[in-house]
Amino acid sequence: MKTFVLKASQIKRQYFVLDAAGKPLGRIASRAAQVLMGKHKATYTKNIDNGDFVIIVNADKFILTGRKPKSKVYYHYSGYVGGMHERTFKDMMLKKPLFPIEKAVKGMLPRNNLAKRMIKKLYLYAGPVHDLKNIKTSPLEI
Repeated sequence: MKTFVLKASQIKRQYFVLDAAGKPLGRIASRAAQVLMGKHKATYTKNIDNGDFVIIVNADKFILTGRKPKSKVYYHYSGYVGGMHERTFKDMMLKKPLFPIEKAVKGMLPRNNLAKRMIKKLYLYAGPVHDLKNIKTSPLEI
């Protein structure tokens, strides 16, 4: 029996829409990362970007459980002395409401060159509608 190896010409991509309203951040991110990598397909091959497109609507209406809304902190280091910047979750939601989902999904992707291609297939929208109109989409459940 031979091992199945997917070729780039055999890849068929779909568009999935995920509604993030009222759902936990970690569950949204893990499901989106799974679809972006292509792990939901029987033809998953780890060295080929076989994943599908994910459109997340209501991306600013997710929830955090427990004490995380008060204690979660995002760090950014510029590389210079005294360049460590921290921003609380509340401040981040005021300035960049889509950033927490993007960071969570990016953190669940593999750390290689494929991740750069995978994250480009993620579309985030703050409202309930997206602007990709002439595309056939399927709902994605968590």
